Amino acid sequence: MESMLPAAKAFAGSAPLLATTSAGLPMRMAFVAFANGSNYERWLPKSEGRDYAMPETLLPLADLKNKFQVITSLAHDTANNWGDGTGDHARSGASFLTGCHAWKTLGSRLHLGISVDQIAARQVGHLTRLDSLQLGVEGTRLYGSCDTGYPCAYQFNISWASETLPLAPEANPRAVFEKLFGGGAGAERLANLRERLERRRSVLDFVLDDVRALNRDLGRNDRQKLDEYLAGVRKIEQQIEKAERFKLPEAALGEPAGVPEDHMAHVDLMYDLMALAFQTDSTRVASFAVAPEGSNRPFPTLGISEGHHFLTHHSGNKEKIAKVALIERWYTERFARFLRTLDSMKEADGHSVLDNSMIVYGCAIGDGNKHNHDDLPVILAGGGGGSLNAGRHVKLKQSTPMTNLYTSMLDRMGVQAESVGDSTGRLDEV
Repeated sequence: MESMLPAAKAFAGSAPLLATTSAGLPMRMAFVAFANGSNYERWLPKSEGRDYAMPETLLPLADLKNKFQVITSLAHDTANNWGDGTGDHARSGASFLTGCHAWKTLGSRLHLGISVDQIAARQVGHLTRLDSLQLGVEGTRLYGSCDTGYPCAYQFNISWASETLPLAPEANPRAVFEKLFGGGAGAERLANLRERLERRRSVLDFVLDDVRALNRDLGRNDRQKLDEYLAGVRKIEQQIEKAERFKLPEAALGEPAGVPEDHMAHVDLMYDLMALAFQTDSTRVASFAVAPEGSNRPFPTLGISEGHHFLTHHSGNKEKIAKVALIERWYTERFARFLRTLDSMKEADGHSVLDNSMIVYGCAIGDGNKHNHDDLPVILAGGGGGSLNAGRHVKLKQSTPMTNLYTSMLDRMGVQAESVGDSTGRLDEV
């Protein structure tokens, strides 16, 4: 808030603090993974620099052009076949944030590497209530065999706390909401939730006295900002309550209450929760798998009954390619909405939460039909607290490790890391 900015600047001093901008405000980092690669020709800008024409898949982001960079020629070599046979989707999911190669193993004998978000969380997690946040929409699988013999844990978890510990993405909005705003711990938190639900009370009812006291000490702009924030919390809470109230019995058997029936509403709600977590400085590190690798979800609202993964194996079929294009545009639209939300959240220094964030949107498969792991579709959104040069198409040297981008982002967070996975250096170009 504006009234707190002088103290933040004084605390920051002449040198920025860990995960903090030069103005003393939080620096956020997020990684959004989509599945099954891309129609790369529809993704790739035809020219470089600031004057590039927006390619077809990215058109939903056109009004945000100065808020992100398209970065091409990045690669994940660790997702390639290193002699262990087929299984590109499992290897892609595993390597996306780790830059490590997943080998086919027996049972639960997992061995991968720590992911970039968790490298950051180890060093900046103490600054916030939650060291990091892992989100998804299709749950997770920690056991069993999935893609041609790979353990399912590789395919369904993009965040890894260690070489053997995947962090499951949370797909239930209610669970995330309670993690962010629920009171108490363990059984006490559950009891508080039951009381609110039984009495139809909002979580905001428990902080009204604090809000009134705080308002007395705030200026006009800060009071307006607080009102907008509380309205945002209540809106999300109402969306979750609606999903719980209207959950069909047969659906409730397969999904927990709080998960909307409508897939778009579910994806948007998870994005909104991540935005709120950043706005409240509940965490500065997050990952979101908008679909697990190999996802074969149909999109009936788009008139598409076939599964996404099935359609990406189009072998040049124009009808299938057109349907994949619709799905990719749909995902881009959801991401664009998220960026607009972050950009609408104004900080005390006049910038937005998006300006003070670094958000990767991408996949470890380039072309969904070819299953290549170079020429990856990658966006880097946000201003990084003024450290990123947004508004461009940046074409790098061919097959530049994507982990080089990650090490550059860690540098901007003040996180000490010699390397991430197979990184070979930093990207000064971004």
